[in-house]
Amino acid sequence: MKLLFLTMLTMFAFASNSVLNRMALDGGHIDPSSFAAVRIVAGVIALVVILAVRHEKLPLWEKPRILGALSLAAYIIGFSLAYASLDAGLGALILFGVVQVTLFIYGAIRGTAPTKRELVGASIAFLGLLIALWPSDDSAATLDGTFLMVVAGLGWAAYTLAGRGAQNPLASTAANFVLAMPLLLLLLIGQTLSVSVIGIALAILAGAITSGMGYALWYSILPQMDPSTAAVVQLSVPIIAIVAGAVLLGEVISFPVIIAAGFVVVGIGLAVTKQSVQVDRK
Repeated sequence: MKLLFLTMLTMFAFASNSVLNRMALDGGHIDPSSFAAVRIVAGVIALVVILAVRHEKLPLWEKPRILGALSLAAYIIGFSLAYASLDAGLGALILFGVVQVTLFIYGAIRGTAPTKRELVGASIAFLGLLIALWPSDDSAATLDGTFLMVVAGLGWAAYTLAGRGAQNPLASTAANFVLAMPLLLLLLIGQTLSVSVIGIALAILAGAITSGMGYALWYSILPQMDPSTAAVVQLSVPIIAIVAGAVLLGEVISFPVIIAAGFVVVGIGLAVTKQSVQVDRK
């Protein structure tokens, strides 16, 4: 039960990143590069301060740091820039669709191929996402936006895999943020920047809370999941983002979205729950 609660809390944090990003960019409060840069700096400050209070060291030079930092940078850069030209729902579909496929392929290569139950559950959940997020004429993805979100998806899949062996999730997340920060700050070079107090506030919230704390929590529960389960669970994020968008941004939830949400919930439930115990008739 505790794992279920922490997993759902993490998924809500992930969905909040999409909502905060869209809120900042759609409202013209900040440009994508500045949002990404402020987000990573806020995450670094929050995580490093927490480590200092807890008198813990920052493990910058451990072996997983290179993959963790590079994949985190790829995710944040692709995510922030893609949402400048991509519909919110379609972006979430591309992102977590890429994550799901990547983690399932990785699991198969490493000898932990998903079971039939997981494959069926993933298929049902993904069908639900297709119903909810199928692009209309006015929300079709641009080529650049699609490419950037694919990069973000590959980055997040790699970041998820890098976190499975983390001994100290909070410290590992902080180190990844610190090492990824210079790469994010490079985005500001030669860019036309546009920021406001609201935009900075939204980026700080996304960086310190829903990213920094959310990713540390994700690292803490990952060792208890196999890659295929981690992939399927994240398919709930676009649906959560749709509901949050309706509540916070006034977006309308259509009947197909309600139907799709049912598919996603059923698919995830099927994939992450264990097979029913067979009754011994001997």
